Amino acid sequence: MNRIFALAFLFIGSPVLLAIWMLVFFTSPGPAIFSQKRVGLFGDYFFMYKYRTMVVGTPDLPSDQVSESDPCFTKVGKKLRRVSLDELPQLWNIIMGEMNFIGPRPALYNQYDLIAMRKELGVDTLKPGITGWAQVNGRDSISLERKVELDYFYLQHRSWSLDLKILWMTVFKSAKGEDLYCAHTSGEKNGQQ
Repeated sequence: MNRIFALAFLFIGSPVLLAIWMLVFFTSPGPAIFSQKRVGLFGDYFFMYKYRTMVVGTPDLPSDQVSESDPCFTKVGKKLRRVSLDELPQLWNIIMGEMNFIGPRPALYNQYDLIAMRKELGVDTLKPGITGWAQVNGRDSISLERKVELDYFYLQHRSWSLDLKILWMTVFKSAKGEDLYCAHTSGEKNGQQ
């Protein structure tokens, strides 16, 4: 179902996806889409795709280490992140079977504490998502421990109704630009951001 919906969104939203690609490409030197090494199902690595929101050469950092005033943001980067439009290329990750719409946000390969805590509670048995229960309940404004507690809650209580609630909360918060900045990581390295 995730793949079917992702294909449908990709087809229907292709004009918007192309428009954002052009906006990023023509307002900042470098590729419009970057890939970043993330931790997926059972701890396997995969490359997650995003629209580039920071200048080429920005190191891979967790989002709680990046402030909104960081000079590494591109002209349109902050706006794209505020409404989570930079996440749209992850539709391809869903089609490839690496992600779902709903699930724990995939950790950066170098977030060792987060990776270990998730593995200890079995959260690594969930396929990562574009959005999740922790993302709509504080994102990176909460501690890693609290984030993993929320991920574990999702593991124990996942259902269609909870997924729909998370989806609705994500759309609502995205439209308001609420709590969305902290949900992202910067990592745009070697021209890949």
